[in-house]
Amino acid sequence: MTTLTRPIRFLCLPAKCNFKGLHTHHLFDETSQRDIYSLNALLASYNRYGQFSTTWVLFSCIHRAKSDLNAYTFTPVLGACRALPRPERGRQVHGLMIKTGAESGTVAKTAVMDMYSKYGYLEDSVRAFKEMEFKDVVTWNALLSSFLRHGLAREALGAFEAMRVERVEISEFTLCSLLKACASLKASPQGKQVHGMVVVMGRDMLILGTALIDFYSAVGCISEAMKVFCGLNCRKDDAMFNSLVAGCVRNKKYKEALSIMSTMKPNVIALTSALTACSENSNLWIGKQIHCVAMRHGFTSDTQMCNVLLDMYAKCGKISNARSLFNGISNKNVVSWTSMIDAYGSHGNGLEALDLFKRMGEERSEVLPNSVTFLAVLSACGHSGLVEQGRECFNSAPEKYGLDLGPEHYGCFIDMLGRAGQIDEVWCVFQDMVEHGIRPTAAVWSALLNACGHNLDVTRGEVAAKHLLELEPNKPGNFVLVSNFYATIGRWDSVDQLRSIMEMKGLVKEVGSSWVTDSKCHESDFT
Repeated sequence: MTTLTRPIRFLCLPAKCNFKGLHTHHLFDETSQRDIYSLNALLASYNRYGQFSTTWVLFSCIHRAKSDLNAYTFTPVLGACRALPRPERGRQVHGLMIKTGAESGTVAKTAVMDMYSKYGYLEDSVRAFKEMEFKDVVTWNALLSSFLRHGLAREALGAFEAMRVERVEISEFTLCSLLKACASLKASPQGKQVHGMVVVMGRDMLILGTALIDFYSAVGCISEAMKVFCGLNCRKDDAMFNSLVAGCVRNKKYKEALSIMSTMKPNVIALTSALTACSENSNLWIGKQIHCVAMRHGFTSDTQMCNVLLDMYAKCGKISNARSLFNGISNKNVVSWTSMIDAYGSHGNGLEALDLFKRMGEERSEVLPNSVTFLAVLSACGHSGLVEQGRECFNSAPEKYGLDLGPEHYGCFIDMLGRAGQIDEVWCVFQDMVEHGIRPTAAVWSALLNACGHNLDVTRGEVAAKHLLELEPNKPGNFVLVSNFYATIGRWDSVDQLRSIMEMKGLVKEVGSSWVTDSKCHESDFT
């Protein structure tokens, strides 16, 4: 009894304390005096409270001091390996499990599966599954999760069919995974069948309600998502509200998103979704109200919240408000810097965007630009006609920062050069892109076509037009772009021909619009 009481007192500590090395070593010195059961409990406790490095070091000491390791020794350390770097660490533990004979149990084998899956080794994860003699619902759920984690939704549905053949009992987690697979595949009929199973089986809607809302939102049936939400008899938690708000925003139902927001207790996730609605709808009035709510609840210390607020003000044309928010962010991340650079660029303030980009690496935070940052800087240079600076930025991405340039970067740079009248360099850049094995996208062909139009490069422009329409033959904007090119060079017969093709295909030119709502009288439209 004495031996067991002492470790239990230690088990309470991780919830309150952040263990430092000295205290940890003090505990490790006693491993030889403790039995394996109390040490297993201590390992599980460290892992449960996120002390992964401590879990690993303690396990290493146990391995040196004890010979009677069992499945309950390995399970928590496998969980820690998933969160720690160096995949070979996990493989070493798996090898030791095989050596000690602790691998055969269902619990241990499922932990091995999960570890390999989270490392990205799907083949090893599936192999561990196939080697198991007895597979329970947790094991099958781990397989479903593995497939979904690697973007293999069809394989996940196939695993579920096999699960039914084996007559394995289905859990709420199983149904959540199925709904995720159906959402990923946009498989509306199959997802509705899963919804039917949920109802018939009388499963816990507190768990499955959010998954159903996510599914219907993903397949574009936002009215069905609202029906699920309104029909829930259980207590609606923040996750359900947040899911519905995000679903409304995803489906451009901005009024509904903001209306739901007015009925719930504010939280960071819901407010960021609502701010996205304000950004997309250019509703500065509601955006300001949400900013006030965020300040009142102390959410403006959250970097993600500030980033979304910054984006909202920028898209509503309030660049000075966006900069004030940026200056006030104490822990700026790469999104903060990129958002502000993009805000300057989209408002034609290319020099300010470049200045901010140069400051980025000089700050104490040492936040490095990523590929999106470079795209924002290139776009800013293009909008402001800063060709030399844009060229320097384009060349520095791989040379200085080791970043791989994608078709979006080439397209942006080509557009910039084309506007500056440097058509020969445009095609040199395009050739460089092809030589680097980057496949031209529709955006690249569009940029080339625009460049040819600006510089009256007829022959190569027709090549670009042909490739663009072959790549995206049913996009109205492409026909408009090609039509404008032919109009520029005076080929009106080709313009008429393109209009006839659009009419025959039933393609309609998208209508552009631009407005900002900044008046209290519009509040009723959104709440």
